[in-house]
Amino acid sequence: MTDQYNSICILRLSAIGDVCHAVSAVQDIQAAHPHAKITWIIGKVEAMLLSGLPGIEFVIFDKKQGKAAYNQLKACFKGRKFDVLLHMQVALRANLVARCIPAKKKIGFDKHRSKELHGLFINKRIQAQSEPHVLEGFQNFARAIGAKCGIPSWEMPYSVEDESVASQLLCELGRVFVIAPAASKEERNWLPERYAKVAEHAHKQGFSVVVTGGPTTLEQTLADKIVSQACCPILNLVGKTQLKQLLCVLKQAKLVLAPDTGPAHMAVTVQTPVIGLYAHSNPQRTGPYLYLDYVVEVYHNNLFKQKKKTAKQLPWGTRVKGADLMSQISTEQVVTMFDHVVNTERL
Repeated sequence: MTDQYNSICILRLSAIGDVCHAVSAVQDIQAAHPHAKITWIIGKVEAMLLSGLPGIEFVIFDKKQGKAAYNQLKACFKGRKFDVLLHMQVALRANLVARCIPAKKKIGFDKHRSKELHGLFINKRIQAQSEPHVLEGFQNFARAIGAKCGIPSWEMPYSVEDESVASQLLCELGRVFVIAPAASKEERNWLPERYAKVAEHAHKQGFSVVVTGGPTTLEQTLADKIVSQACCPILNLVGKTQLKQLLCVLKQAKLVLAPDTGPAHMAVTVQTPVIGLYAHSNPQRTGPYLYLDYVVEVYHNNLFKQKKKTAKQLPWGTRVKGADLMSQISTEQVVTMFDHVVNTERL
């Protein structure tokens, strides 16, 4: 598809990690179509991170408003018609949002990744890919309208004030090692006592340790356990930063340790190395994109135990189940990876 586009609509509502992946593809689109007006329909929380992204009009879809949110979209787009909609999310809610968006072309995922009636809400599909990372899937949307995509890069929106807040929080800490311990589901979190041991190791190597996260009870409780069990000083910033300020904290850090969670992907966008901890999902599909070599995972072993097949023999993205899978990742594995990354990145 080599048409010229004057108006482009992006539909990707959530989550934090996924919209981070999408930014690089959207910025490739901007490079290919510098005169196009780009509108991005996005979730309320995700907009807090990406607001101010140059050249993008954001329209917030607040799922908590229920039916009213769909009516607001219809009213917002009344009398408008986009040249193309890039429908980058297959969830049923997103598919229903797509119904509210008038567009000449509605491009969605290939049949292999299409689900929840996705095919009913599009009239064209991106090319199928073999074992793509989520980010690479988004790149194919950009390619579908003529953009060229190589190694991804990001220009994330944050202000001088955001950087200043981060600098003040990290004042005189020197080399900072950030632990972002909490995923969206508790079963994807590593054990607090093991985070604490890695924190102690990092401290002995001359790093200042910082724990970050949002204001939820789960995140605060996990952080408190890590701090209380570590025999070294830890700065607890959980619940004390807005998303853009957290992005700047991650930018100023030397290294980040995290499970499958939004801050891991935020760190990638500002080129801070990430050690990812994975058990339930394939890190080749959802891991920290620029730092997949630094993942510590037990996904593949558990996948074979449960399915008797390898990842290549199963539908791409097959997940494994279990409440205690993350406990199979040992402290020694993560400490070894920590040392490897420090030496490789010369931190």
